[in-house]
Amino acid sequence: MLRLTDLKLPLDHPAEALPAAACARLGIAPAALRQLTVFRRGYDARRRGAILLVYTLDLEVDDEAALLARFGDDRHVQPTPDTRYRFVARAPAGLAHRPLVVGFGPCGIFAALVLAQMGFRPIVLERGKAVRERTKDTWDLWRKRNLHPESNVQFGEGGAGTFSDGKLYSQISDPHHYGRKVLTEFVAAGAPEEILYVSKPHIGTFRLVSMVENMRAGIESLGGEIRFSQRVEDLLVETDAAGARRVRGVRLAGGGELRSDHVVLALGHSARDTFAMLHARGVYLEPKPFSIGFRVEHPQSMIDRARFGPQAGHPLLGAADYKLVHHARNGRGVYSFCMCPGGTVVAATSEPGRVVTNGMSQYSRNERNANAAIVVGVEPADFVPFDPASREGAVHPLAGIALQRALESRAFELGGGDYNAPGQLVGDFVAGRPSTQLGEVLPSFKPGVTLGSLADALPAYAVEAIREAMPAFGRQIRGFDRPDAVFTGVETRTSSPVRIRRGEDLHSLNTRGLFPAGEGAGYAGGILSAGVDGIRVAEAVARDIVGG
Repeated sequence: MLRLTDLKLPLDHPAEALPAAACARLGIAPAALRQLTVFRRGYDARRRGAILLVYTLDLEVDDEAALLARFGDDRHVQPTPDTRYRFVARAPAGLAHRPLVVGFGPCGIFAALVLAQMGFRPIVLERGKAVRERTKDTWDLWRKRNLHPESNVQFGEGGAGTFSDGKLYSQISDPHHYGRKVLTEFVAAGAPEEILYVSKPHIGTFRLVSMVENMRAGIESLGGEIRFSQRVEDLLVETDAAGARRVRGVRLAGGGELRSDHVVLALGHSARDTFAMLHARGVYLEPKPFSIGFRVEHPQSMIDRARFGPQAGHPLLGAADYKLVHHARNGRGVYSFCMCPGGTVVAATSEPGRVVTNGMSQYSRNERNANAAIVVGVEPADFVPFDPASREGAVHPLAGIALQRALESRAFELGGGDYNAPGQLVGDFVAGRPSTQLGEVLPSFKPGVTLGSLADALPAYAVEAIREAMPAFGRQIRGFDRPDAVFTGVETRTSSPVRIRRGEDLHSLNTRGLFPAGEGAGYAGGILSAGVDGIRVAEAVARDIVGG
């Protein structure tokens, strides 16, 4: 088969126009086209009112070799790559110790699934609860202000991605097409088939819940085990006479040990106590940049009109998204992050006495507001004032956590000390005055928003950069800096504040048999990339077990 890319057609083209356009592009008769499959469908909205659909097609044609030779210099006409997944190993008989997977978010799910499919019967240790119990506990915070520290937006089956927009796209390099494996497994678990071909696929929270349950059942049917409410309290490490370190298992909170020579650390970015334990055990960690800011909400209809013009509301376009970047005069970068069309802002803390925001959408994306994080990048040098163990030139590996906690505690205070989030209208924030009354935009954060000033909710450099960025964003999307748009604070968990370093073989840099993986370890950012990293690490574990 051959792949034809960048084929553009009008938004409302009839179905028969697609094969006709493909034949015209290739200069072949319609009878020579045997089969057509849409591999990817996106859109080009740069010209409002003239939005085009952009296709990538896989085609079976007569005399394919001759056609490819004729288009040899055309990068848009190439052989279709082989995206089938192939297992790298099979488990040997009589495996002494089953591999352990710590964490059951997207990375842990795919690490466990691929290990199970290869016959290694992994044991998964998840500190939180099964997804439906976890959902009840999460709503307990949103509705009744009752936080469950081990069962919330961050901890539990499905990981933080369960309470998100369920976005399934990434800009990672993926030469082995692991992303395709992730998407096909999601479809097998109940995701809509459109995620295989739309350019920005998403699932939404409600569908993710049942999909996660189905993937758990698949792992168990292959001999794997998922054990909930099992927090890893310590790592068992053996050091030989030469000083080489090797993992030998884990110790669980409340007692009990599990012996294993292969431990996958598929931690989320909020596993702060586990990061501290790993550091105490001598596992090599380092501080990592991340971003801090606020959630901003606008009417979704306004974003749709700004992005799509008269074609806003077209069913193939859905709710519009955006991606914005501004380089502030103080040297800081400000950008939109984790944009959730037609969604809500949610309470995402996992620690008492702290407030954290995140964004969530359902598959329909039909809520009133659009929301996104507007964040400023921070570097390890910025962590030093918040961590007594750090000093200039010697930033403690966990110093980023100290920064996060300080900002989250301050947000709790500004919100009134009852898990309300502090909020401010964009116009008031830019002008430097407190907010006392909402306009047309009503914030969606539950349990509630307390209006006031966000001027000291973030470091001064971040506040200064966001104040400068909002009018600039308003020039890119009309109305983005409208005075009654609402900021809700704070967004601090954009990515992991640490990186658990690993080598090219994916073992920990200084502890053999320990495989740092996914977002918490600093190697992914989002559901798709975390799933891909889980597959890569599962393969590394399998190779190590079978000997190459």
